[in-house]
Amino acid sequence: MRNSSRRRKDVERRALPTPERLRRAGADVERGHSGQITMRDAPLERAFARNAITAEQYSAAQKYRHHWYHAGLAGYLQSVDLDRVLAIDLGAYAGMAKTENQVFHRQRYREAAQAAGKIGSHVLEWAVCREVALEQVGHALGWSSRPQAYAAALERMKAALDELCKLWGIGGG
Repeated sequence: MRNSSRRRKDVERRALPTPERLRRAGADVERGHSGQITMRDAPLERAFARNAITAEQYSAAQKYRHHWYHAGLAGYLQSVDLDRVLAIDLGAYAGMAKTENQVFHRQRYREAAQAAGKIGSHVLEWAVCREVALEQVGHALGWSSRPQAYAAALERMKAALDELCKLWGIGGG
């Protein structure tokens, strides 16, 4: 019995985020009833928590990210296989969809990106899908001051999400 309580403490200690990670997330940390910790510090999550976007816009953004991820556009976290440096793996070609499911999600993603427009889809991809801070997205759009960059990226994101709501029939408008 003593050994099992020690194991639980080890698991609890191991499962906690680092102090640096908690400091970066700030107030955007949620602890569930089971003890699960959820970081809600992505730009989309923060915008929704601060009522900068509506529930309909948040839903459209989640759907956009869903199609982007399942289309295989998120990239992969992998290391170099030194045994296969000179071998070409045609199955790992990143430009083509590998399954019919990926083809479906790529079609939906392209439809959404076209509806959002060139700048809107850029903002959505970087802020919603890749979780880059809105200030950085605004700087990429050409705004030099931090408040203006944030405001410009947020307004572009909201306009693009409104277009997605229309495309997918989300909300009453």
